[in-house]
Amino acid sequence: MPTPGEFYQRDQGRHPPAFTPGYKTSVARSPRYSLISLQSSVSEITGPVFGHTDIDPIDNDLLNNYAKPGENPIGERIILHGRVLDENARPVPGTLVEIWQANAGGRYRHKKDTYLAPIDPNFGGCGRTLTDENGYFYFRTVKPGAYPWRNAVNHWRPAHIHVSVFGSGFVQRLITQCYFEGDPLIPVCPIVQTIPDPEAIEQLVAKLDLNATIPLDSIAYKFDIVLRGRRSTLFENRLEGN
Repeated sequence: MPTPGEFYQRDQGRHPPAFTPGYKTSVARSPRYSLISLQSSVSEITGPVFGHTDIDPIDNDLLNNYAKPGENPIGERIILHGRVLDENARPVPGTLVEIWQANAGGRYRHKKDTYLAPIDPNFGGCGRTLTDENGYFYFRTVKPGAYPWRNAVNHWRPAHIHVSVFGSGFVQRLITQCYFEGDPLIPVCPIVQTIPDPEAIEQLVAKLDLNATIPLDSIAYKFDIVLRGRRSTLFENRLEGN
């Protein structure tokens, strides 16, 4: 067997078109002309970079990083864990992974979120961590709630966590969303359904992982992130491929 190359050809069939009328805001936001490729400058592809000294020990613990002493957020306690890998399944160590999410009631801690679910005073909704030498990361948090959005009369977003992965330079950032296995809202979500490849959707779904569950404490879900290649994770800010 030949040794796999460092770069695989992009599979454009996995990426949704920019113009998808079922996802209403894409009508206004999608480009009408061909995209122009601009070469990045040295300042864009180098620094600033992040190191271990920039990460607080509880930045990845959303159960405690915003809570008052002795208190915890309301909701189902979960662990979200996985690995950041390249196209040949090799680990990517020292990578900054950030997450942000709604609380258990489906509300974000953001002044523009006017959903009637209450704010949780003990939940900030964001965290970050660096992958270890094996590309591994994990977060402790609560499972986010579904919430309505004004795409149509009765559209609801599935429970999801936003995930950001930084490269070695400031503009090398990839963003995606992580859903949860078994959620009945996934197949009816207009945003999810813009993705034409069912396998690509499946790669955005975190799988229940009972082996990593902490008994009487937290349910675990496994979510691996593949940065490049034919089976790469779909990143919403890189729809043209990696």
